[in-house]
Order: sequence, then C-alpha cells, then structure tokens
Amino acid sequence: MSRRELREQIFLLLFRVEFNEPADMPEQMRLFLEDGETVRSEADAAYITDKYGRIMEKLSEIDAQIGEKAENWDVSRMGKVELTLLRLALYEMRYDEEVPVGVAINEAVELAKKFGQENAGAFVNAVLAKFA
Repeated sequence: MSRRELREQIFLLLFRVEFNEPADMPEQMRLFLEDGETVRSEADAAYITDKYGRIMEKLSEIDAQIGEKAENWDVSRMGKVELTLLRLALYEMRYDEEVPVGVAINEAVELAKKFGQENAGAFVNAVLAKFA
C-alpha cells in the first residue's frame, strides 16, 4: 500500500474509537484487519496497528492540544470525521518525524474532502494551520 492508502486505513481504524468502548477496540481492530475487502500485507497491517497504538497512547494529549487551538469548538462537539483527521494529522505533525508537516496537513484535508461534510476540508485546514 502507498503511504496515502496506509494513512486512510489508519484513519478508518481510528474512526472506530468514536463508536466503541476502549475495551472493545482490540476486537474492532481484529475485525478491521480481517474485513476481507481490503488486501493488506502483513507489513501493512503491522504498520497500521503500530501507528494506531502510538496515536492512542497520546490521544488525551492530542485532544487537549486540539481543544486549545480550535477556537469556539469543543472537541466533544466536533464532527467525528474531522476530529479523527485532526488527531491523525496532529500526531503526524508533532510526533512522527517521517511525515513532513505540509504532507500531514495536505493528506488530512484530502481525507476530509473524501469522508467529511462539505466544509470539512476547510475546517481541518484552518485548525491544523494553527499548529504549523
């Protein structure tokens, strides 16, 4: 898989956090990785699992940072797609040295346009620009 495809897969897995209890996430991860629709190599599955785990370790810290920068927006009231993309991109911007900041922002905006509502791309871009 390309980096873009891997990032989308991580987004889709991370999105499940909003709809499942933390105790259910190991099972959700297993179901996600064994969905039968998406062909993933063992290396891709390992990459997705590892990055998801690293994001989850920093989730409360990431959410606090988003809450500070997203003026007039409470994290709990944000759209689930947008919040998930902000989490992923902010992780990449702050903690993943392999991903340039501009790439993290651009990829998050593109995923927001694909999965979010009409203005999701603009919202994600505006929030992430405050971190750049």
